[in-house]
This record gives sequence, C-alpha cells and structure tokens, in this order.
Amino acid sequence: MQYRIKEKKVKNEIELLKSILDTKRELIIANKNFESAEEELVDYYSYQIKASKAKLDYLIKQVKEKGIEVDMINNLQIGLEETRAI
Repeated sequence: MQYRIKEKKVKNEIELLKSILDTKRELIIANKNFESAEEELVDYYSYQIKASKAKLDYLIKQVKEKGIEVDMINNLQIGLEETRAI
C-alpha cells in the first residue's frame, strides 16, 4: 500500500515538473511571437506572456512547497530530450 502512495506521489511530481517545462516553452514562444507581432496582435501576446508568467510562478511555488529538488527538473529535461531524439 505504501508503495502505491509513493508511486503516485512521484508521478504527480513528474507531472508538475513537466508542466513547468511546458509553461517555460509557452513563455519563450509567446515572447518570440510578441517580438515579431503585427500591431493587432501585440495585446494578445502581451496577455499570453503575462498568463504564462503567472502560471509559471504558481507551478514553481507548488514545487517549493512540495520540496522537490531543482536537479529533478534538470534530469527530467534531459530525459525528455533523450526521448525526443529516439
């Protein structure tokens, strides 16, 4: 029973870390799009940047509260890159 609880906790932590990486990618893309946006889309991308930053702040706060190591994020990112290369 304890094994299942720990396994579920680890899966939740991995999902949280994946969400951080996805949100960081969204923020990078929104910033790039903002830089080359036409006048009509400047507001849209600025709101998207603000929303992504707020989401990232929330996710990082969750990571800190759960005591997840920063090295886990780096290891997860490396693992995801290796998976994509296959």
